[in-house]
Amino acid sequence: MSARRAGLPDGAVEAMEPLRNAIAADAERRADEIREGADEECAAVLQAAHQEAARIVDAAIADGRAAGEIVARDASARARRGASGQVLARREAARQQLRDAVMRAARGLAHDERYPDMRRRLEARGRALLGPDAVVTEHPAGGVVVEAGSRRLDLSLPALAEETWERMPEEMRGVWSG
Repeated sequence: MSARRAGLPDGAVEAMEPLRNAIAADAERRADEIREGADEECAAVLQAAHQEAARIVDAAIADGRAAGEIVARDASARARRGASGQVLARREAARQQLRDAVMRAARGLAHDERYPDMRRRLEARGRALLGPDAVVTEHPAGGVVVEAGSRRLDLSLPALAEETWERMPEEMRGVWSG
């Protein structure tokens, strides 16, 4: 741009050149300082962001582990309860099968060749407990029912088998109760 057109005297533009260079150099220096400050601030923000991200990841991993442990404990507890339930169900089924076998065997005694002698002994036992005048009735499933007045003694084969089952030795009960 010509000095005349700007309304400046001749040689003014050239005289201002050192000032313009100084202002440009100062602006350049300040821009460098600002860029350097911005770079440092950016690096600090990035470092803080990386640290925060690492903290978040560590917390998420810890939370995930804790949640996984809870899920694993719950699954393990469910599995133990399920297994315990299965064991108890199998024990109960085995106990019931044994009880059914005992009851079947008791019913079968009425058809055994030794039954008449067994029946005589049951009748004698009933009369010994309730008196010689007690009324003895044959039970349909085998054995006898003995009555004297208001007293009644059930010596039927099913009743005797049930009583025997209920009085099963303590060691045998342990098999069913764990």
